[in-house]
Amino acid sequence: MAINQNHLFDDLDGVKCAIVEKNCKPDRVEFLKKLLEYNHFRVVVVRSPAPKAPPVAAGAEAPPPPVAPDTYTVGVTNLAFNSTNAIFGRLLYTPDGHVVTLAYWQQKEAVSSDSVPYFEKKKG
Repeated sequence: MAINQNHLFDDLDGVKCAIVEKNCKPDRVEFLKKLLEYNHFRVVVVRSPAPKAPPVAAGAEAPPPPVAPDTYTVGVTNLAFNSTNAIFGRLLYTPDGHVVTLAYWQQKEAVSSDSVPYFEKKKG
């Protein structure tokens, strides 16, 4: 059982995993899988389940079943993994040797600019 919402666990394809992200699009899955495998994590990816159908009132006609979205859940088999701790603890590296920053993780930057830690950057 997870201690809080930032450290979730689930069985993915019968393997207990720490959840990295849910409802990822295919391009995001590819990015995360490549990055996590480079950092020696075993990655498990499963299709996100279809949303649950709303309850049907008595006498009402049942709506069509919900369609499964084209999204995926990404997990790693290392149950100690927590993406927040890994990013801010500077524990992950890009294939070109830089530390993974939050902007790189969120795919806001194509290259990780890790020369100055986030807590030392000065605004101005």
